[in-house]
Amino acid sequence: MVLVSQLSSFPRPLGTDVPGTCEVPHFAPVRVRVRGGRYQVRRLVRHRRRALAVGLAVTAVALVAAGPRERDAEARGAPRGRPVVDVVRERPVEMVAAPVRIADGATVRLLRAGDRVDVVAAEQGAVGPGDAHVVARGARVAKVPESPDSVSEGGALVVLSVPRRTATLLAGAGATSRLAVTLC
Repeated sequence: MVLVSQLSSFPRPLGTDVPGTCEVPHFAPVRVRVRGGRYQVRRLVRHRRRALAVGLAVTAVALVAAGPRERDAEARGAPRGRPVVDVVRERPVEMVAAPVRIADGATVRLLRAGDRVDVVAAEQGAVGPGDAHVVARGARVAKVPESPDSVSEGGALVVLSVPRRTATLLAGAGATSRLAVTLC
């Protein structure tokens, strides 16, 4: 009888406090239809530009996702490598030292290293002086040799810092013309 007295302390029998079951109504199965279906491929073939753009976008996303993580590499102290694509840089003009013999030696004595000069070539003709034209503009004087053999009857030597192309023009003009300088 002890058992009956313990069970009677509960107000309701066990399991009766759960709500009753309800029935789920019957409905037709859900079918998922792919939009476009088999015609999707045909449409992509017809619109090749759009398909190419989508393909490039997917490839770009894949490359970015697969690429190195800069933040992770910096946090670990790993050395950074060269970028995949270098920035296209314009090649700097290569300056060369061009020795030039100036017809008037006294003019060369006025020059100092660092001066800017224009080099003028005067063609010599059989009848008289020919036309003069500027061979180099704004050439920097690199050095004025002080040796006695730099000053001769043919003029005086001066070393100019010019681009490589201008150096070839100076050499050609020095072989066929008398050269003079004007200070800039």
